[in-house]
Amino acid sequence: MPHHWNNSPTPDAPLLTLRPHRSLPRRGFAAMIMMAFTLGTMPLYGLLGTVFLWGILPFVLLMVAGLWWGLERSYQDGDILEELSLQDDVLHLSHKPARGATKTWECNIYWVRAELHVSGTPLPYYVTLTGNGRTVEIGSFLSEDERKILFTELKAFLDSANRDRLS
Repeated sequence: MPHHWNNSPTPDAPLLTLRPHRSLPRRGFAAMIMMAFTLGTMPLYGLLGTVFLWGILPFVLLMVAGLWWGLERSYQDGDILEELSLQDDVLHLSHKPARGATKTWECNIYWVRAELHVSGTPLPYYVTLTGNGRTVEIGSFLSEDERKILFTELKAFLDSANRDRLS
């Protein structure tokens, strides 16, 4: 699951951490580059010792470099981090995008509402937190099923936190 609840948060550790899913780990990235290089150069083995090798080799290397650049760019674009933390009665949400400044939001936990918007939003099953006069999205990079689960868990957390505060 791309989101992780910390069951025993410390003041420094976030309560909830959200990251995009990585279907290709770094080891797979390296294997993919090596496989592309190997398969791309395989037809050139018959051209060893000829001038034609030097005419075709730059295109194979360009293909491997393009694949490497594309996969690396995909990793950089997916370098998103959202953290939800609770300090005293204040709930903090920080969103670190792949490029740009970190965005933060905070509100007294008693006033926070988790909402699930099924349609009429940029994504189906769009999860937002509302409070302190603002509505912020959370987990928009997750899949539809993951957003449904996140909403259920957020709703349960907020209900239990407010129940604990009232008792």
